[in-house]
Amino acid sequence: MRAGLRRPAALTRQAPHAPFRASFSLLFLRLLMHPYRSHTCGQLRAADTGQTVRLSGWIHRKRDHGGLVFIDLRDNYGLTQLVFAPETPGFATVERLRAESVICVEGEVVARTPDTVNANLPTGEVEVHAKGVQVLSEAAELPLPVFGEPDYPEEIRLKHRYLDLRRETLHRNILLRSQVIASIRRRMTDQGFNEFQTPILTASSPEGARDFLVPSRLHAGKFYALPQAPQQFKQLLMVAGFDRYFQIAPCFRDEDLRADRSLEFYQLDVEMSFVTQDDIFAAIEPVMHGVFEEYGQGKPVTPYPFPRIPYREAIAKYGSDKPDLRNPIEMQDVSDHFRGGGFGLFARILEDAKNAVWAIPAPKGGSRAFCDRMNSWAQGEGQPGLGYIFWSEDQGGWGGPIAKNLGAEKTESLMSALGLGQGDAAFFAAGDPKVFYKFAGAARTKVGTDLKLVDEDRFEFVWIVDFPMFELNEETNHVDFSHNPFSMPQGEMEALQTKDPLDILAYQYDIVCNGYELCSGAVRNHRADVMIKAFEIAGYSQQIVEEQFGGMLNAFRYGAPPHGGLAPGIDRIVMLLAGESAIREVIAFPLNQQGQDLMMSAPSDVEERQLKELSLRLALPIKPA
Repeated sequence: MRAGLRRPAALTRQAPHAPFRASFSLLFLRLLMHPYRSHTCGQLRAADTGQTVRLSGWIHRKRDHGGLVFIDLRDNYGLTQLVFAPETPGFATVERLRAESVICVEGEVVARTPDTVNANLPTGEVEVHAKGVQVLSEAAELPLPVFGEPDYPEEIRLKHRYLDLRRETLHRNILLRSQVIASIRRRMTDQGFNEFQTPILTASSPEGARDFLVPSRLHAGKFYALPQAPQQFKQLLMVAGFDRYFQIAPCFRDEDLRADRSLEFYQLDVEMSFVTQDDIFAAIEPVMHGVFEEYGQGKPVTPYPFPRIPYREAIAKYGSDKPDLRNPIEMQDVSDHFRGGGFGLFARILEDAKNAVWAIPAPKGGSRAFCDRMNSWAQGEGQPGLGYIFWSEDQGGWGGPIAKNLGAEKTESLMSALGLGQGDAAFFAAGDPKVFYKFAGAARTKVGTDLKLVDEDRFEFVWIVDFPMFELNEETNHVDFSHNPFSMPQGEMEALQTKDPLDILAYQYDIVCNGYELCSGAVRNHRADVMIKAFEIAGYSQQIVEEQFGGMLNAFRYGAPPHGGLAPGIDRIVMLLAGESAIREVIAFPLNQQGQDLMMSAPSDVEERQLKELSLRLALPIKPA
């Protein structure tokens, strides 16, 4: 449908007695060349006043002011205000159109009066007085609004994601994602890295999360797996002699979902040859710092080299291997202050040598009301409570049951050791640290957040290093890999042969930013004999290792360079930069918390003939009656 818009004649046609003249304006040529737009909706400025322009986009908002209809026209680049007068051709059509209809408008750029300038819009100094309109696509009644971005149920947002993506915040997030990836690629190639692609259909691996399996039609009864990461392939590229590799790699893990985890995700996959751990850090730190400085909206970013904290120290100080260092609270082991008496409960707990008492300082938390809230929170977390000492204004000193039993002198010594004084408090966790450290870390986060000690306006990076190579599986009482099984143990073969496996550290490391693990990495085990021994300790026979990882083992036997790498998560990087708390807000078409694509109805049933082609038969679980 069209009103007041004439399609321009072709450039090769000339009206009779109207020779083509060089004085034709560039704008007119642009109008002749393109039927939909001479400018984008984010392009016009005061300098364009007086020009005749053509714009196309979506009706973002429509307002009727005394006979004049104002429309905010939106495209990928921004908004421009249109003005339709009753005498404008197509005025009646515009009046009835719903929001999100797509139109093409031709009109004159007019400067707004000073009192109507919209300083919040780049185009806010001008508006376009319409001379004609063409309806390119009329919108039906919307299942969710685009203008204003009110909260809407996630089910509706994901089912109609194409509408959700039109909303300003989400649209901006997806564009940010594209820009961040482009910046990362540029920074990596500038450092001499080469981008390679690795297979999507590969073999299933026994380590890590569950694989997504793909049945083979040509090889009945056998399966491919979607890669959890390109781990083996990137190592094989190093063995093949490619010195510096990277890839924006898709990865797939069949695991339980949460706000910062998805079944399908992307990572900056990196591997380097002839490097130490320090070399890897030196290569990736400028990339991470640069991207966060470029897109962090002016927030301070930790300068590199980033601080390094050994894994066990991170657990002891922060109760987590993903510490948020914007929170200044550091926990301390205060067992010595309670041994042999004072507070009876803690003294009895400490009779077992494996037990300890940890203190969680709470600067400015010295009120009974705050301590009672923390105690209630702990009970909500399944704990019997949370012991505390607080500064009591009524008593003019330290108060609470622990202080009363410990005595004034010992309490003062304890709180002084924690660096606390008037107006402060401390909370305590007691027992086996292996059992309570996660709760203590959660309490540290709760205290820091509730007391507003966390600096929200910065990006704080840290390396967590020296992860244990192995850990004890509490369910099976067997030794398992604690991190990446392809890592080089510190001390190599000698450590594997002479040390208690639980005492062996690995060249493994994580980058953490603001409490989120952005990546894991390691200096790799490039020796077949060391790899076989490491897997043997974890309960894998050489035969199994040869079957599962034969491709990589054989490659190592023909000369492999020392190498290492890491893989920062793209989704989490963009989530932090966008100020979001869920990666679904930075993924164009995410799955929901149940792993479903509501828009495309996936996963879905398949036809019986498809199963026969794959030599498959379904054995669905029996539903209870």
